[in-house]
Amino acid sequence: MNETEQEQLLERVAAHVRTSRQGAEGPLPAVASAVEVARVERIAASPLPPLLTGLYTRVANGGFGPEYGLLTLEQAIRTYEDMRASAWRWPEGVLPMADFGCGMLMCVDCRSDTAQVLLFDPNPGDPDLAWYVDAPGLADWLRGWLDGTAWFCEESGAGEEFDLELAPWPDLRSRT
Repeated sequence: MNETEQEQLLERVAAHVRTSRQGAEGPLPAVASAVEVARVERIAASPLPPLLTGLYTRVANGGFGPEYGLLTLEQAIRTYEDMRASAWRWPEGVLPMADFGCGMLMCVDCRSDTAQVLLFDPNPGDPDLAWYVDAPGLADWLRGWLDGTAWFCEESGAGEEFDLELAPWPDLRSRT
């Protein structure tokens, strides 16, 4: 994704957030600072993908998006540290991005060239069965949310009408 495409996508997200939050309770969190981003990058031992950085530094520090919304950077890094210390074999550089309830987290693989989006679902109870590829890249994931075509969008019907079959994340063993 080139800079122009990234800029257009960030503008589209910001416009969608402004429109969808009209009448919402409370304001969005302020945008994240460069210091906050640097702290997350240090702890995650990986630079954040430019598009993810743009979401946090240009739209808001979380509080928008599907389901329960994007985590703030503080929530994301706290969850990351907690999961890295748990028995779930949490890969370095995979940052939790959004809470989908029931323990499920949408995550961004900061070490992937495309910022691959992964679904962490602990409900099967087996660490080898907890990681799935949700989107080949963050840009694809955002477009699916904005267009209402992603499985988690009510209007898509994919989560309810279809048997959702996400592919297991093939890089899990090599990354943990």
